[in-house]
Amino acid sequence: MDLATAIPIPRPRRNRRFAERCFFCAMAAAILATVFVGFAPSFYLKGVVPGTRPLFPLTPLVIFHGCAFTGWVVLLAVQTALVTAGRVDLHRRLGLFGAGLAALMVAVGIMTAIYAAKRGSHPPGTDSLHFLVVPLFDISVFALLVFLGVRARRDPPAHKRLMLLSTLAILTAAVARWPLAIMHAGPIAFFTVSDLFLLPLLAFDLATLGRIHRASLLGIGAIVISQPLRLAIAGTGAWLAFAGWLVSLVS
Repeated sequence: MDLATAIPIPRPRRNRRFAERCFFCAMAAAILATVFVGFAPSFYLKGVVPGTRPLFPLTPLVIFHGCAFTGWVVLLAVQTALVTAGRVDLHRRLGLFGAGLAALMVAVGIMTAIYAAKRGSHPPGTDSLHFLVVPLFDISVFALLVFLGVRARRDPPAHKRLMLLSTLAILTAAVARWPLAIMHAGPIAFFTVSDLFLLPLLAFDLATLGRIHRASLLGIGAIVISQPLRLAIAGTGAWLAFAGWLVSLVS
């Protein structure tokens, strides 16, 4: 008997592909659960589940914002499932819709953040004008990573990491609404908790590649560096003047 046919040959590439599919599906599921738990009291199950923060009316803009951002998270899960099922053709067609949705989210996200500041929506320990820097940076980092992810669509490992990280960049809003006592400590606390979602990607890269993928470094760097940067900017006179001007534009 030929030993080459008798002894199974390891298939590291196939095993890595299977591990990638499992990992990204698990991350998409975790993001869906995080968003639902965070926004159940104020959006999905408002009036049914008690909230830990003051609940503002669901204006048409807020409803549209919530539907758009929910659509993005659901799309991430669907796109991940399509790749796992081998339907890359459908994944690519939906990608065109996703790029358009991302552009819409940036515009709606900025508008909603400004209107929220106008009506005094902010977490404990800060005020509306200071806090406005947080959602505006979130949506800016999201836009940057989506742009890079779309540009890297012919490089699947980089593409999937950047699209995952773009979603993690806007996950802070959901994490900040978790019913945890630590969330009353303010932005530093919910940045710290939301950054825990970056650790599985680092561990996955090290376990499967033996290094951290360049797309992971870029995306995680953009998210983490932006956090202290925005907090430093928030207290400056220049930012407060700019934020006040933005708020003055809406009625």
